[in-house]
Amino acid sequence: MTTVFWTGFWTFLLDQASKYYVVHYLDLRLRGEIDVLPPFLNLRMAWNTGINFGLMSGNSDLARWVLIGLAFVICGAVLYWVHKDRPGRMGLIAAGLMIGGALGNVVDRFLYGAVADFLNMTCCGISNPYAFNVADIAIFIGAFGLVLWGGSQKAT
Repeated sequence: MTTVFWTGFWTFLLDQASKYYVVHYLDLRLRGEIDVLPPFLNLRMAWNTGINFGLMSGNSDLARWVLIGLAFVICGAVLYWVHKDRPGRMGLIAAGLMIGGALGNVVDRFLYGAVADFLNMTCCGISNPYAFNVADIAIFIGAFGLVLWGGSQKAT
């Protein structure tokens, strides 16, 4: 479980540091957008009150607290899962990525009332209107990793 803790800790720290740097130091919250490597990588400020791609988006305090509670429940369920059916090292890293990312977004909801999304990537002539953050990347990779390496139970 030490692997889960340290992976989660560093994921959380990287997520929060990147958000602080972009939102406050670069002042993206006021500037709105910064082209880094156009059109491939841009910083576009987006405050997400819902889940991925703005689903379940609403500006109500109830939705905010439900999503915070849901994140804690998911973190607890992942911890329980990897404790009961201990995966190998890759599965533990995946669990840490998922938990660290989820807790990073929880802190945003506490501090700002919404998740700070700022990364926008476009490629191959397809314009991407969505923004995401380091926590979202970690959650996605962590969930995918848990599917691949999530425990000792193998499908037959």
